[in-house]
Amino acid sequence: MNVLLIEDDKRISEFIIKGLEENNFTVHLAETGEIARDLIQHDTWDIILMDIMLPGIDGIQLTKMMRFKKIHTPILMLSALSDTDDKVNALDSGADDYLVKPFHFKELISRVNALTRRTKFNYVNEETLYKLGTLSINPEEHKVTENDALIDLSPREYKLLLFLLENRNKVMSRTQILNAVWGINYDNNTNVVDVYISYLRNKIEQNHKFIHTIKGTGYMLKEEL
Repeated sequence: MNVLLIEDDKRISEFIIKGLEENNFTVHLAETGEIARDLIQHDTWDIILMDIMLPGIDGIQLTKMMRFKKIHTPILMLSALSDTDDKVNALDSGADDYLVKPFHFKELISRVNALTRRTKFNYVNEETLYKLGTLSINPEEHKVTENDALIDLSPREYKLLLFLLENRNKVMSRTQILNAVWGINYDNNTNVVDVYISYLRNKIEQNHKFIHTIKGTGYMLKEEL
């Protein structure tokens, strides 16, 4: 697996590189956002491990740039910032997961493996057009339309809709949605899933109902008959 590590702290980068190489990963280090930007644009990576606080272009700016350019490589943020707002900001900017420093190396390996498995599943058929009634997603273009009208979704809303559409006509629990869409261990009492379901409903259900609440369980995406 080809890993790009973006980290300016030499002690931390040496620790991560040593551990990853011992687990048979190939690692390339970028110590600034500018160096990382060039590597991301000219090479292909299986996953990117990125610090937020970088000299020059920071991790949030770099992530937004990647997603704007439709670079879908999974991003795992590694940061000493542990506040919920910091995590939410990183995830909403387009990151796939967030791990607070210091961390156990086994957890890092587990997160990396989970992200790459999920990404391969999500993009193995990038040219497939997902459709449900008048709702459609073009994964290659990250374009969502309802009744041929373009819908503007945030990266997190898009990922949530894609997950539900891939599992249409199945009941998805809040825990399943959290693990698949946020990839982070939120407090079980969080209402972030319900909040984003509400955001999605407001945007895609102007003409038809698609997202159905299954009381006490979770949500199901299906066409209303």
